[in-house]
Amino acid sequence: MATFTASTFIAAAPTEVYAYHARPGALERLLPPWQRVRIVRSIDGLRDGATAELELGLGPLRRRWVAEHRDTREGASFRDVQLRGPFAAWEHHHRFLAEGDGCRLEDEIHYRLPAGPLGALLGEGIVRGMLERTFAFRHARTRRDIQRHQIFADRPRLRVAISGASGLIGRALSAFLTTGGHQVVPMVRRTPAPPGAIAWDPVSGRVDADALAWCDAVVHLAGENIAAGRWTAARKQAVRASRVAGTRLLAETLAAMPGPPRTLIAASAIGYYGHREEEVDESAPPGQGFLAEVCRQWEDACEPARRAGVRVVNLRIGVVLTAAGGALARLSPIFRLGLGGRLGSGWQGMSWISLDDVVGLIHHLLFSDLAGPVNATAPTPLSNVQFTRTLGRILRRPVIAPVPAAAVRLAAGEMGEELLLRGARILPRRALADGFTFQDPDLESALRFELGR
Repeated sequence: MATFTASTFIAAAPTEVYAYHARPGALERLLPPWQRVRIVRSIDGLRDGATAELELGLGPLRRRWVAEHRDTREGASFRDVQLRGPFAAWEHHHRFLAEGDGCRLEDEIHYRLPAGPLGALLGEGIVRGMLERTFAFRHARTRRDIQRHQIFADRPRLRVAISGASGLIGRALSAFLTTGGHQVVPMVRRTPAPPGAIAWDPVSGRVDADALAWCDAVVHLAGENIAAGRWTAARKQAVRASRVAGTRLLAETLAAMPGPPRTLIAASAIGYYGHREEEVDESAPPGQGFLAEVCRQWEDACEPARRAGVRVVNLRIGVVLTAAGGALARLSPIFRLGLGGRLGSGWQGMSWISLDDVVGLIHHLLFSDLAGPVNATAPTPLSNVQFTRTLGRILRRPVIAPVPAAAVRLAAGEMGEELLLRGARILPRRALADGFTFQDPDLESALRFELGR
């Protein structure tokens, strides 16, 4: 059998690093975003005989991978053995070794490829390269997450209700919080709500206030995808209603409660500022256009909770970058084909943020005293042409296929105009002044981490 080993030092006790791996959400946090993997069944805690099941690939190439935990030594080590999957054999040893004042995280994998010697001859180089990328990411993500959790390790663990918990940000936030020992309570529209969830329905004006009363904070992320299609009158109304009505329902519910959660972090967007040539921060007035109008109404809908004494944060989120979804996941295949290029003139501002930093900022705000608008953008906004050049360089592809503004308007109408051809350079001055540290402050480091480059 072939052997692969990866190790890294983490400035935390072995028991702390082991606990991170043992808590719910760890498997999702450790899957590289560029891999096509879906968690079919995870486990709550590490114990001998427990199994996890993954689905690999897409379409007709999908395969199941089932692994069983064995030889668990709490705080020290455990082993995963493939029961079913793509390898002829797979055995993964996880070790958490004391080293100085920290932990040596060590992964040792013994594997055998299918098809005997021919499989080893043809696939060994590919598999070893995949493992090197995967475990470089896993160890970096473990170290980054534990550093975030250590900042507030002396504070009580929180019970956090999250709307939009199945969305791109919501999934990552839920997984991150649970690896830190917090309890996440998803808010769901299904009836009846699954065990442990809070039932709510913005359309009918229904929310389970009794369940919310047990929460320390609410993170409100739910809303229609603004980039899902052309902005017809009906589509614009759906976008507006999904944000304003849902936020108002939550704010009014919290305001009417005798003992509401202390904090409401409500998503907004940098569309609030409209199109700007200059750099702006949270002190700037709202801009013009459909998105700016929606964002104003979205944030105003929080007012009942604010008047009732709930600390309300309006999180103005920029373009979220992750290979798991959103803009980067749509653009990467195009750029890999050598068909990437600027949009329109390319000089419109692009205010972006890595998914890890959005999650980290929300975590920071759960413990902070900040209230009001907070920009969730990296401290290095840039232009569309700078973004495309950086992405092309990281993927080692030419950037020679610009998209004319007229083509964007023809294909996407008003949506293309506001989302793609306009922009602004937004600075996160309030987050920085409050002591938040970005793990991905520049675009190149963010893209390399997300794309495994």
